[in-house]
This record gives sequence, C-alpha cells and structure tokens, in this order.
Amino acid sequence: MQLRVHATLRRSRANGPGTRFVVWVQGCTLACPGCFNPTTHAADGPAELVDVEALAEEIAGEAAAGAIEGVTVSGGEPFEQPDGLLALARALRRRAPALSILVFSGFARAEIERTARGREVLAEIDVLVDGRYVERRRVASGLRGSANQVVHLLTSRHARAEVDATPVAEVVIGPDGEVQVTGVDPLDLPRSGG
Repeated sequence: MQLRVHATLRRSRANGPGTRFVVWVQGCTLACPGCFNPTTHAADGPAELVDVEALAEEIAGEAAAGAIEGVTVSGGEPFEQPDGLLALARALRRRAPALSILVFSGFARAEIERTARGREVLAEIDVLVDGRYVERRRVASGLRGSANQVVHLLTSRHARAEVDATPVAEVVIGPDGEVQVTGVDPLDLPRSGG
C-alpha cells in the first residue's frame, strides 16, 4: 500500500499536542480558498509515492528513540487516500501503539463516516480536526484554521487543554538550511529574490 506524500517533518510542535511526526499528503479536491497549503491540492503535484509500511517503520523508529509523542496527517486531504490512510494508522498501531494519531480533514466528520473507509479510520485515530477552511471565519488557534472547524477528541488520550496549548506556528531550519514554516497561523516569511 502506498500514499502520495507531499512532505514530512520529523519533529513538530505546531501540528498537535507534544512533539509529532507530520505527514502532508498530496491531493485535495476541496481546494478551500485561502488554504495555507495550495501546493498540496493537485493530485499530480509535487509528491512521492511512499510505501506505508516503510513510513510506519520510520515513524516507529522516531518513537523508539523518544523523539516524538504522536503523528499528524494533514494535506492535501488525507481522506481522499482512505486505503493508504487506514493502512498507515493500522501499521502505526501495530508498530508504535503509544503514539497518538491526529488527522486534519476538510471533510466534516459526518461526511467521513459515510465514506467507504471513514469509520474504520476514525476507529484508529485519537483526534480529528474537521471542516473546510473558511477564510472569512479565520481564527488560527487551538488547531483550527477557521471557526467552523471542530476538534473531535475520539479517545481519552488528549485533553482539550493540550490541543488548545499547541503553538500556532513554528519555523524549522533543516541541517541543509531548508526552511519549513508550519502551523495553523504560519508566518509569511519574505522570499529571497534572484
């Protein structure tokens, strides 16, 4: 089983409670106006086909080293790759059951529950942040980009206060100097000309 992955970040504090491994998938037909990740919308955009078991093994290695407390899957739209998303969640539960799993989706929970794999995925994850991003209702706090979005605590693993305490933005500078900006209220860094 494979996932179309736009990018990963081995350690993040702005994508859910604690330190998390983040996976951004490629492809989103919702294409909400004002979305922070428009480069993840095109299904054939900049992505890598990643083997789910290999990805789960990499994440479990980070967990075994004590580097992360959870995994966040965002996008793009994770539920537009339901088989891969379910396979990843199940592989993580087998390999690193102590990790929490959080998924961001532009679909409402009721929409997800009506899909072929929706209920199965929800049974494997701890937190769902759902709802389309609505630019005019922007709040950018508590993991919600806009006021209509809802944080669903699907298990008792996290308390609302933990979710609300998640930093709204972070800047990560990799060893190669690559800058990655993330979170629900990311900074708009000036680009160098050239």
